[in-house]
Amino acid sequence: MTDLQAAPADVSAPPPPPPTRAERLKGATHELHEALDGRMMGADLFSSPERYALFLRMQRRFHAEIAPLYSDGALGALVPELAVRAKLAEIDLDLAAVGAERPALGASSVDPRDVPAALGWLYVAEGSSLGAAFLFKAAQKLGFDETSGARHLAAHPEGRGLHWRRFVEALNAAELTPEEDARAEAAAVAAFGRVRAIAEETLSGR
Repeated sequence: MTDLQAAPADVSAPPPPPPTRAERLKGATHELHEALDGRMMGADLFSSPERYALFLRMQRRFHAEIAPLYSDGALGALVPELAVRAKLAEIDLDLAAVGAERPALGASSVDPRDVPAALGWLYVAEGSSLGAAFLFKAAQKLGFDETSGARHLAAHPEGRGLHWRRFVEALNAAELTPEEDARAEAAAVAAFGRVRAIAEETLSGR
């Protein structure tokens, strides 16, 4: 028997990787997202074509305010095919299909020149497209689909998951300072707040 003993193996697990930017944005907005989903579900916006028209008006107001982001050259260099991700034109077609008028619009909430903040707003907008599968099915029950009335809710030809992952890859790859990351998170929080405000105004007839 030898008196030489093997050194104990290092069984400690490596530390987990730090959260990605997309994961941090998700964490910062989780409660707001949950509250907004609950409010929208409680409003029965897919219970009739008339209620669905209210949903489209909400969508139109929000996407009109963020439309400048999708046509900005600097942001387009960061996010592949950013311009084709825009939903405003499709929402206008959906409004026309259900016979609803476009709502009055306010000033844009975001400056595309502030890239970190713009990424925070885009995170919220693109995330809503990922989560629209359930809404699309609900719209189909009302007789709307990707050809009429629910164009903007339909999945991208390459699939919702892959379309979202391409955005997340670009979001996580953007080179931001810690201060800029904080601005992105604050902007994502503001975006959810703006959607909630638009919803309340629309539901109250304003």
